[in-house]
Amino acid sequence: MTGFITRRLLQSLIVVLLVTVIVFILLHLLPGGPARAQLGPRATPTAIASFNHQMGYDRPVPVQYWNWLTQLATGNLGFSTQFNQSVISLIAERLPKTLVLTILSIILALAVAIPLGILQAVRRNNLADYVITFWAFVFYATPSFFLGVVLIVVFSVYLPILPAEAPQSASIQVILSQPGGLILPVATLALLTIAQFSRYMRSSVIENLAEDYVRTARAKGAGERTVLIHHVLRNSLIPIATLLGLSLPTIFSGALITEAVFNFPGMGQLFWTAAQTQDYPIMLGITVLIGVVTVIGSLLADLAYAVLDPRVRFA
Repeated sequence: MTGFITRRLLQSLIVVLLVTVIVFILLHLLPGGPARAQLGPRATPTAIASFNHQMGYDRPVPVQYWNWLTQLATGNLGFSTQFNQSVISLIAERLPKTLVLTILSIILALAVAIPLGILQAVRRNNLADYVITFWAFVFYATPSFFLGVVLIVVFSVYLPILPAEAPQSASIQVILSQPGGLILPVATLALLTIAQFSRYMRSSVIENLAEDYVRTARAKGAGERTVLIHHVLRNSLIPIATLLGLSLPTIFSGALITEAVFNFPGMGQLFWTAAQTQDYPIMLGITVLIGVVTVIGSLLADLAYAVLDPRVRFA
């Protein structure tokens, strides 16, 4: 197991480095450049040249990348001239809020998707199965930004019962003290995740219900509830645990988009602002963070097999 984790960590490190190289080059190929974006369209060539020299943008791209990578190794993600603040401090301020949004949506999604998947499996090819499947396909095919706008129109415009904007505060305690403002952004993320998880849970339960150990348990006189909870549920959660690990980057990225829709002061709003002003240090820092989340999610997905199924062994 130790050797497997070591190899996966090395592979993941290489993947993160390749992602940073590609994104770094693509960002520098954007027209206009950071100097024009931050100094304005009326900036003189002298001011632009001075800005590029001060920020190191006049050096060759490989040199810029190497300097940024050496700073990254020491925990320095650069400095944002737009916010007049270090990137690491900006991420430290915004990341906990994004984590709150992501964790709440995951908890809600699991609490709803697992029972729905079991219900669909037990009553497959019934009316309940067809109705849940229909709505699962609808939500699964809906982009997060479109779903967020629809929820705002329905519950904030036509039925003005929920605020269209998320809580605006720098404190997590204050944000959590205003649960009404979190309902729509959390629901936006959760509905998309529920649609995906419920389908996998349905397939997993159906597959396990056909196994020999289920027939043996029923032959011994175990009731249907006992069979589902004590025998089928544990084995059916293996694909869900794996899917959850692999879905962490998707959920996290969806949270960035959802934050922009609901004006939530998290990582998404920060990245949106940085993209509009071509603030390279912030965009690179958030890209690295998403890469790390992807690596962690993939590693957790692999470890979930060993935790939930002792028969799994890694060569």
